[in-house]
Amino acid sequence: MWDEAAEDGIIHYYFPLNAVYLGRLCIKVNKKFIKGYFRLAIALRALNKYKDAIDNIKMGLAVDPGNADLKKQASEMEELMRKDRVMVLISKAKEQMQSGHLKDCLATCDRALALDAGNSEIVKIKRSVEPKFEAAEKRRVMSLPKPARDKEAGDKCYKLADFEGAIEAYTRCIDATADKSSELCIKAYSNRSACHKQLSNFDGTIADCTAVLDTDINNVKSLVRRAQAFEAVERYKSALQDVKYVLSMPQSSVGQANWSYGMRRRLKKEFPCMIRYFQVPLQYDERKAHQSRSATQGWALRYTQKHLHSKDASTCIWQSSVDRALAAHR
Repeated sequence: MWDEAAEDGIIHYYFPLNAVYLGRLCIKVNKKFIKGYFRLAIALRALNKYKDAIDNIKMGLAVDPGNADLKKQASEMEELMRKDRVMVLISKAKEQMQSGHLKDCLATCDRALALDAGNSEIVKIKRSVEPKFEAAEKRRVMSLPKPARDKEAGDKCYKLADFEGAIEAYTRCIDATADKSSELCIKAYSNRSACHKQLSNFDGTIADCTAVLDTDINNVKSLVRRAQAFEAVERYKSALQDVKYVLSMPQSSVGQANWSYGMRRRLKKEFPCMIRYFQVPLQYDERKAHQSRSATQGWALRYTQKHLHSKDASTCIWQSSVDRALAAHR
């Protein structure tokens, strides 16, 4: 009966809502009815509900992974979704162009071209907007004070991978700025540290990141960058300090990449023994709260004596790091 209902209702594009209802009903009665998934996908496609159609096809492929019809339908749906996204971006770019948001318009064009390279309509919009944006940007830069213009010049050099030129421009900006704690100077220091890192001048990276952190101690980007530079010059104890400080900050401030992968990966890479023996959780865990503090401290002292050759291991940075790590997660 349900097979016949599907044949009678789902095939007809003129009644897609009825087809959707019948298709879902068929699948509800028999979850292994592959034609139900296929025809429901067709009905959803007729309603331009491509995402729902693809989700339905995935459910069908879970039942029959080798079904050629479902695979073909999924491929067609994804192509329709791509074209639909391109059309949405074209409309958005036109609105931004008319409203004078030229920078946003160019960014939207780039996103559209990433989905449909060579699209004539997108290329036409971009070619129309680029000269206007460049002229407006030139006027904006010329209206800025000289230190700010130097910073803009550094940004331009950085985008062109001219890191030496960017360093020179950022240095001029910093030297011409009396207030080293100003927002402009902090950005110049931060950007110059990125240039030093690109050139593998890690001492320069450390110096500029430290200048930023002297004013903004919670600057995550500088903390992460300085930890990476410390790691590169094998100053692991200092890298450990920055890594632990980053992980002690709220996850919303640190960012998902640094919290779940970046800093944790570095901690495990450079200090595998510490992770294995200390067992200090990166996030507080009630099940580990009873862990023996004395055992942790005892291993820290033994490790310090063995690897760092310290006569007075009790004053070593490893000990203080353990204390802070344990305190931060209680």
